[in-house]
Amino acid sequence: MEFWSADCCVPDGTKSKRLVLRPLRATDAVLDYDAVMSSAPELHRWNAGYWPADGFTLAENLADLERHEREHVERKAFTYTVLSPDGAKCLGCVYITPVWSGAAPLCGEAARAAAVGFWVRTSEIERDLDKHLFAVLVEWLRLDWPFDCILFTNMAGETRQAVLLAEVGLTRLPLAWGDGRSGSAFRASWPKGQQAL
Repeated sequence: MEFWSADCCVPDGTKSKRLVLRPLRATDAVLDYDAVMSSAPELHRWNAGYWPADGFTLAENLADLERHEREHVERKAFTYTVLSPDGAKCLGCVYITPVWSGAAPLCGEAARAAAVGFWVRTSEIERDLDKHLFAVLVEWLRLDWPFDCILFTNMAGETRQAVLLAEVGLTRLPLAWGDGRSGSAFRASWPKGQQAL
C-alpha cells in the first residue's frame, strides 16, 4: 500500500466561507500556539493526553512546526493549518499521514491510503466548525487527493468527533496505535471522481 509517490503533486489547500486550509509552516508558530494552548483540555481528549504536555512552550511548538514543515517538503506526511478567512487566527489543524502497519488491514486492497486527523479550537466547537471542516475535508480529499482509502482516526475519549464521523454513515472500526493508545478508525473509500459519502 502506497502513501505518496514522486509523480504526485501535493495539493496547496482549499477554502470555504468560514476557513482557509493551507500547509502549516514554522512561521505559523505564534498563531498555532495560541490555538493549541486555548484548547489544551480538548486536545488531551483528542489524542488521549499525549499532547500538548504540561508546560508546553512556544519554543517546543516551533520545533513541532519545523518538523511538520520538513515532513511536508519531504512528502512523508502533510500537515495543514486551519485559518480564519482573513488569515489572522488559527482555528485548528489537519494531519494527513501514512497508514501504519497495524491499521493497514482496515484498508484492505486499497492501492493508496492515508490516516487523517483534525481538530478545531475549543471556542469554535459551539459554532460547529468541526462539522464544517469535516465536510470541507471530505470534498477536498475526494477531489484533489489520490487516496482510495481514508481512515479518519479517533481516540477513545473523543466522543464528539466520533458522533460526527458516525452521523455521515462511516463504519466505526477498532484501532490501536503503536504506542498503546486505542480508539477507532472511520473508513471512507471511493473510486476517484465519485461521491464519497
